[in-house]
Amino acid sequence: MNTVYKFSSDKDIKDWHIVDDVVMGGRSHGSFFLNADGNGVFAGEVSLKNKGGFSSVRYPIGALNLQGATKIILRIHGDGKDYQFRVKEKSSDSHSYTATFNTSGHWEEITILLNALTPTYRGKSLDKPNFSAQTLEEIVFLIANKKAETFALIIDSIKLE
Repeated sequence: MNTVYKFSSDKDIKDWHIVDDVVMGGRSHGSFFLNADGNGVFAGEVSLKNKGGFSSVRYPIGALNLQGATKIILRIHGDGKDYQFRVKEKSSDSHSYTATFNTSGHWEEITILLNALTPTYRGKSLDKPNFSAQTLEEIVFLIANKKAETFALIIDSIKLE
């Protein structure tokens, strides 16, 4: 198993960036920080005002080689809400490859098959094949459940297998 990212209290998380619907005039607000246990915390509030409805945290990985990997394993503690995990083969791509996962409210491992990641652009499915690249340059966690809500997703690690 290859660790893509493992959070700890001494990690510098300055390269993790929040992108909310405010880029389109919305009012959602997300934040990203390390908690006392050294885990990454993506938390905030999704608002539907001004046609908003999403918050995301993005991490540019550089060119991560996926050779031999078939799945991504997320060790997370969610709040019982649905989230999306997204990847981009190239950070300059306009589209992402996406999988939605539900959280239980407890620590858990979420397994996402790389070839099950479907192409999307601004929430719309694209008529393209599923993810099949040998590298990826960006990972994203996003919440967009079409309702106003607070959220908190705690991330311990992201691994390839």
